[in-house]
Amino acid sequence: MSIIREGYYFAGTALLVAIFLGAAINPYVAILPAVIACYCLYFFRNPERKIPADASLIVSPADGTVQDVVQLEGDDFIKSPCNKVIIFLSVFDVHVNRSPIAGEIKIQKYICGRFRPAYKDSVGFENERHLIGIENEKLRVTVTQIAGILARRIVSWVTLDDKLEKGELYGLIRFGSCTEIVMPDNVEVLVKKGQKVRGGETIIGRIK
Repeated sequence: MSIIREGYYFAGTALLVAIFLGAAINPYVAILPAVIACYCLYFFRNPERKIPADASLIVSPADGTVQDVVQLEGDDFIKSPCNKVIIFLSVFDVHVNRSPIAGEIKIQKYICGRFRPAYKDSVGFENERHLIGIENEKLRVTVTQIAGILARRIVSWVTLDDKLEKGELYGLIRFGSCTEIVMPDNVEVLVKKGQKVRGGETIIGRIK
């Protein structure tokens, strides 16, 4: 288990506040910021995952609960019928995002928007979000990080033409959010609404 670099900044800040309040006012006053420091380390955790090697398998880009599986006529990157899997991340889920396939980033968009609760059906159209399209010799997929009412900061460590391995970290969303993955209809969707998934490990699709 490792901690994402951003976690040390938030945890360190909260810990300094706790030390200052404990020394200047009262040790009991330091309890809340100390608890926040511990939560920051928990939130920014990056657990080790076993990535399936089979190139025909698509893995989940995030931890969380499958909110819905929706059929689409196409999107900005996949210009054909496809399926969208929507994953809701609570504040207790791991929040790093992983590449669902090995491939190269061919499209990248950051769309400004609102900060509605991530469980709302319309957040994929209304909320602030970051989209990447990944392509390899077998297929294309689109992955979108979506901000929520608490998750007001989308972090991405990649850019156009970057190459990603399956399960490789590429970003995170801070404090409660939603992640969507769109796959062409030649991929069999292997998850259903209400199912818990683990980023980089749970198989959500298989090339037919």
